[in-house]
Amino acid sequence: MFSRENISRDYQIIQDEICRGLEELDGTGKFEEEIWEREGGGGGRTRVIQNGSILEKGGVNFSAVYGKLPEPVKRSFKVDTEDFFATGVSIVIHPNHPMVPIIHMNIRYFEMNEEIRWFGGGIDLTPHYVFEEDGKFFHQQLKKVCDLYSTAFYPQFKTWADDYFFIKHRNETRGIGGIFYDRLTPGGTGLAWEQIFEFSKSVGRCFVPAYTELVNRNRNKKYTENEKNWQYQRRSRYAEFNLVYDAGTKFGLETNGRIESILMSLPPQANWVYNFKPLPGSEEEKTLNFLRKGIDWQL
Repeated sequence: MFSRENISRDYQIIQDEICRGLEELDGTGKFEEEIWEREGGGGGRTRVIQNGSILEKGGVNFSAVYGKLPEPVKRSFKVDTEDFFATGVSIVIHPNHPMVPIIHMNIRYFEMNEEIRWFGGGIDLTPHYVFEEDGKFFHQQLKKVCDLYSTAFYPQFKTWADDYFFIKHRNETRGIGGIFYDRLTPGGTGLAWEQIFEFSKSVGRCFVPAYTELVNRNRNKKYTENEKNWQYQRRSRYAEFNLVYDAGTKFGLETNGRIESILMSLPPQANWVYNFKPLPGSEEEKTLNFLRKGIDWQL
């Protein structure tokens, strides 16, 4: 049965599955859980892993909140109704190894009434160093998930991710993208509500196998101090995007969300280097050349 209660329950199950998978991947790190309540209605489960063997800092958060929408959010959503319900799982993982990528995933459901409700979400990759084979693998996994529901999903959602995860003031993408979607409804997809919900869960469940493969490909590579410093510099771009542009961060802050859960997406350390210029022909320059829209990772 399709209901907000079933959506919240299944999202909590996915949170459990992902935490178990990430603990197994790391080998030593364990998640700490904090149960919290939101003033105004609802709450969530924040789970954070820190200082693991490969996962330096990561969060796998579940929330189900309800109440009255603030006026800025109502204007942004272009709605007059103020009662809302929102539930989802949000993930950001920062590894300690510069050859292992940052990854983000979010699946969510928003509802105001029977007429105003939708699913949103996505998953994207932010490598410190872009390896073409890893980029192809990642996008192929996402395309497989999308194609199970609609062959139109991947090209549409891939373009959406390119446009969304774009740091305008740097004129570069945050990473190599992935998929991003919002306001999915039967009218916009040709799918029933139950099918869109299944798609949302499939996106959530592709996270662990895809990231496990990418981590294991790169976790034993040697790296230099300069490469570690480059990782800190790329983390600063991630922080800039999340603080300036990310809609989820803005929504959480404007609806009186839990600040520690909202800002768990920020890395444990990031560096800002003044007017950095990569050496011509370097791996850093190669990576920067990949940080643009429209790359076809299916070739």
